[in-house]
Amino acid sequence: MSANTVLYDHPGPRARVRNALLTVVFGVALAGLLWWVYAKFDQAGQWEGALWQPFTEGATWTQFILPGLRQTLFAALTGMVLSLAFGIIFAVGRLSERRWISIPAGAVVEFFRAVPLLLMIFFIFYGVPFLIQGPVPAFWAVVAGLTLYNGSVLAEAFRAGIRSVPSGQSEAAYAVGLRKSQVMRLILIPQAARAMLPVIVSQLVVLLKDTALGYIVAFPELMQRGVNDLAANRGNIVAAAIVAAAIYIVINSLLSTLANWLDQRSQRRGFRAQRRIATGANRAGGVSVVEPQG
Repeated sequence: MSANTVLYDHPGPRARVRNALLTVVFGVALAGLLWWVYAKFDQAGQWEGALWQPFTEGATWTQFILPGLRQTLFAALTGMVLSLAFGIIFAVGRLSERRWISIPAGAVVEFFRAVPLLLMIFFIFYGVPFLIQGPVPAFWAVVAGLTLYNGSVLAEAFRAGIRSVPSGQSEAAYAVGLRKSQVMRLILIPQAARAMLPVIVSQLVVLLKDTALGYIVAFPELMQRGVNDLAANRGNIVAAAIVAAAIYIVINSLLSTLANWLDQRSQRRGFRAQRRIATGANRAGGVSVVEPQG
């Protein structure tokens, strides 16, 4: 019996009728809301062709939208790599048995989780120059803020994932002579990352959207170039915001699709590994034999 059958009770005739009715009601309500938004924008003249005509010109894309999108993706990719590294390092630090490591690591994670990201970017750009006696580029102010905040959230996700791995995994690794660093690197972190993949991807999507906060330090990302600067020149702020939102939706959808593909791929690899283990056990007369992977 599959897990889906055990955990999900198929609705009966009355429940199916009720679900269908609720679907129709909410569908009509959503359609009404969309029509109300469309009508209000139409009354304000936001659907006029003159406001949307700039998006048919190549200069709008090459001078405003694409440069902003390039900066957004560059900052997001840099922040993602640094946030993942930050999360893994501080998750391992919080799990350390040495209190002089775990307590400071916990304090760092909790502090940066509590500080609003916008305030953090603002302080790094305007406050840190007083400490280092030099300017901080807007790009690195945004990336540093994204890394500290999202890395702290990912650290908690990794810590929860590592603790969710059955203790028998690490006990077996210690039994064959692995050191703690090897157990963490080879056994616990890979399994935790696979288990926490949905949470990790969700936080990376948040990180991508949070690059828009770079406008506070005039970082030329998609929000700044594709909405503020474009609207200042063309007076079409609503149209520009809708186009920018559509671009964000497409990028985040692609990121979610990639995450689903990676999740399915890891599940298939896990299934093939279980089959190899089962085959080895049958050949060994009931004793599990796992061939070493090159």
